[in-house]
Amino acid sequence: MQPRMLFDVSRAPAPYPDLVVTFLISGIKESRVLRTVPLLAACLPPDKCKIVVGRRFSEDRYPELAAVCRSPNTLILYPGAEATNLEEIVVVSSSPSVMIIIDGTWSQAKDIFYKNPLFRLPKQVQIKTNISSQYVIRTQPTNTCLSTLECAAVALTIMEKNKNIQETILRPLQALCSFQLQHGAQIHHSKEHLLKNGLYDKPMPKNRRKLRRMELLVNNVKI
Repeated sequence: MQPRMLFDVSRAPAPYPDLVVTFLISGIKESRVLRTVPLLAACLPPDKCKIVVGRRFSEDRYPELAAVCRSPNTLILYPGAEATNLEEIVVVSSSPSVMIIIDGTWSQAKDIFYKNPLFRLPKQVQIKTNISSQYVIRTQPTNTCLSTLECAAVALTIMEKNKNIQETILRPLQALCSFQLQHGAQIHHSKEHLLKNGLYDKPMPKNRRKLRRMELLVNNVKI
């Protein structure tokens, strides 16, 4: 059983009147104590963070989301060969008004992105950063994978050109991890770190595709 903590909203940043509106598409319906989306929602003004939960999003059932996806001022944060670095977008154009971020495991996010045509309409962007995740009570796939909250913090910092945003949004995550560690939680290294150092103690997958992904992690190949 995970220890619970009360989130002190005084740790959250003061409202930023010009902050980019963030749409969070969450593929996780169940309540999980250690998710970062509730922290992010508490950090941002209510009218600047909208959460939509589900796996399939049609234009008929989600007209507001469809309108957002069709807007030329909307970006969707999802890494890949077709994605443009967010820093380049900000440099050559005025700051877009909406950022869509998909929340969930990597497999869930991939499923949501590719199986919902609406999400192929906005310009696809990614963030390039060498920072390691501060979400140390969860196992990340690689050393540079970030939680949803951390991705949002970095993206908003770039778009708003305000480094204080990242620092302030990450503060509640740091408090959460510190609290959990003080009550018995353990620091989790990334799967990449565990594999490279011979510390991965779970059975290797039988699925060839998953096994190949793990081999790429060990060989430091971008996947």
